Amino acid sequence: MSKTYSGKEIVKVLRRIGFIVDHQRGSHIFLYNLERNISVVVPLHKELKKGTLNNILKKADLTFDELKELV
Repeated sequence: MSKTYSGKEIVKVLRRIGFIVDHQRGSHIFLYNLERNISVVVPLHKELKKGTLNNILKKADLTFDELKELV
């Protein structure tokens, strides 16, 4: 996991797989997937920390390899 991802990149990936932007509060975007009934919060930082990215991927049911393909 050498490449770092920005919050903006993660939001684009999540929108590609069916998440919609619900709302934004400050620097955090709240996304929701109606089909799977999942909500994910993504901070709009230039670089997401490893733990934050792992938690987002876990909630969205994505692997790191799938993320690399979608970016």
